[in-house]
This record gives sequence, structure tokens and C-alpha cells, in this order.
Amino acid sequence: MADARMMAQMSGKEGFIAALDQSGGSTPGALRLYGIADSDYDGDEAMFRLMHDMRVRIMTAPAFSGDKVIGAILFEKTMDGEAGGKPVPTYLWEDRGVIPFLKVDKGLAAEENGVQVMKPMPDLDALLERGVKKGIFGTKMRSVIAQADKAGIAAVVRQQFEIGRQILGHGLVPIIEPEVSIKSPTKQEAEAILRDEIARELDALPADAKVMLKLTIPTVADIYQPLIAHKSVVRVVALSGGYSRADACEKLSRNHGIIASFSRALTEDLRVTMSDAEFDASLARTIGEIYAASVVKA
Repeated sequence: MADARMMAQMSGKEGFIAALDQSGGSTPGALRLYGIADSDYDGDEAMFRLMHDMRVRIMTAPAFSGDKVIGAILFEKTMDGEAGGKPVPTYLWEDRGVIPFLKVDKGLAAEENGVQVMKPMPDLDALLERGVKKGIFGTKMRSVIAQADKAGIAAVVRQQFEIGRQILGHGLVPIIEPEVSIKSPTKQEAEAILRDEIARELDALPADAKVMLKLTIPTVADIYQPLIAHKSVVRVVALSGGYSRADACEKLSRNHGIIASFSRALTEDLRVTMSDAEFDASLARTIGEIYAASVVKA
């Protein structure tokens, strides 16, 4: 059963979720943006150590607290690491008031019917058990939709909810993330299909089941209102999807009831060469901008 205090915060507190979950494939790009070149390290172990150092710098910054950052999504290696002398999930919740989530997918399969479903996750139950022991509240898993193909989108949503039910079985709250590519030539049409497919799956959940949704900021503002209002939905969050922070915040601000869960848009101004004071000030400005776009809109 999900922690009651965490559930109250996630369902009712103003703020946003920080996505600190870049994994193997996206880590080099995130480090390059931070100012660390591929030639600055040798091998995966060194790469992940540098990435962990960056994440700890973010998590321990004064502005990174439950006042505005109500949750954080972690990569498995980050969950297993330490911050402030404690396991990362414990540190986030006890010291920062930030709810820890865990990215659980293993990447994307090849595109078929205009979508990429998730690769198999044979070790998911064991990972979820570890997450529960470490104090994780929920999980995140990503699929990608490139075209408004009804069969493809239905397959993505069906898989997301099938695995979501497995996650619910461990007492965790799954974040269902069927990302619609911002480059899709049929983005608006895909989002209409996606909304209806998600609604159908939500209606089929057990009465006490609670899930979250992580969606691309829609072309038509407020198209996801029926999902936000659904009894089984704790929160709907938005990914930045490759938009700059300025664009992502502007688009998000037009959607009522959706909060941010940004990754690149959160870290795009941070550099490894910054002094701690510069880093903290830059992150505080960014957190302020994303928070403002996420809070209740008139």
C-alpha cells in the first residue's frame, strides 16, 4: 500500500516532479549538455559516476525541496546510490520532502504501427521488490507514439496498463507514460486517440487502483481534462519532450490541472564549471519557472 503521507502530497500539493532518470542511452547527451565531453571519461562506470555526482549536486541544492519539487524520478543506479550519507530515496523524502519514483522500463522496441512499445522486463518483480524496500513510492515507464495509428496507440496503452497492474500489485503507484513525439506530423490526431484509449483502460481498473499519467504537452490545450478528473488518476504530469524550458513552460501554463515532470528542461542551464553559488542560483531560477507553470491556473 502506498505511503499515505506521500499519497497526500502527490495528489494535493502544488509543485512539480523532477525527472532525474536519464539511463544508458541518454546519459552521454545529458553529460555533454552539463559540459562533460565524451572524451572526459572512459567506460560506463565512470559515466554513471559523473552522472550521479551531477544528480547529487541537484538534489542537495537548497532550492531542490518539497516546497516546489514534490517528487523526483530516479534511474535504478541513482536509487542504489547515496546522497547526504543516506540511500537516495531516504535522503529525498526525509531530508528534502521529495517523493522518490523509479524508472523501470528497459528501453524501446523497434517502431511498428507508428509506435514503439517497451522492451520486455523479465526482472521487473525483483526490481519492484527492491524499490519497495528502499522506500520508493511509484514507478515510471515510457513508450513512444510517432503516428496517429489507432492499432499502434492501442497496443502502447494496453501494454502500459498491463505492466501498470503488475506494479500496483507491489503497492506502488505506476506513472503511465505513452509519449507522443513532438515531431509527429499527426500529433494532434494521435493525442485524441490516446486520450480515448487511456480513458478506456482507466475505466477497467479495480475501484481502489491509483495511477499517474505522464503525457506530452498537448497541441490542443486541456484535451486531457477527462483524464485529470478520473477517479483512478492521482496526478497528470507533462514531459518536456525536447521543447526548450521556455517553450515547455509556456505550453504547460495553458493546460489546467497538469504539472511538469521535466528532465532536460530542468537541467539545460546547469554546467559542471559553475561554482556552487552559481549552480544553486541557476537551479533556483529554473525551479521557480517550472513551478510557476505547474501551479493551479486561473
